[in-house]
Amino acid sequence: SRSDDFTVAMETVTAWAWGPLSVLTFLAFLRRHPARYVLQLIVSLGQLYGDVLYFATEAQAGWAHSDPHPFYFWGYFVGLNGLWVLVPGVLLLDAFQQLSGAQRALDRPRHKGH
Repeated sequence: SRSDDFTVAMETVTAWAWGPLSVLTFLAFLRRHPARYVLQLIVSLGQLYGDVLYFATEAQAGWAHSDPHPFYFWGYFVGLNGLWVLVPGVLLLDAFQQLSGAQRALDRPRHKGH
């Protein structure tokens, strides 16, 4: 079915792109590499995009793959899956603030000493 094809495609991207990039990001933070926040931004944005597609696909299917009981729907489906939106969202905001701060520091006028 179409949703199965979508799931396979998304999980292939996750396994071959986001997984290795996440490890690379982790190593960049361990080594305080200058690209660490750029990598954090890329991985977080990719994860968030996948989450939006996941929820949108499920909504399009009329929530057919989730338990209709309110506890399971809101607690499990929305709550626990929502963590996969919340964490990358926070990391995306952090990367944005770090990169904006670095650019702000570079944009400050420099005074030449005589």
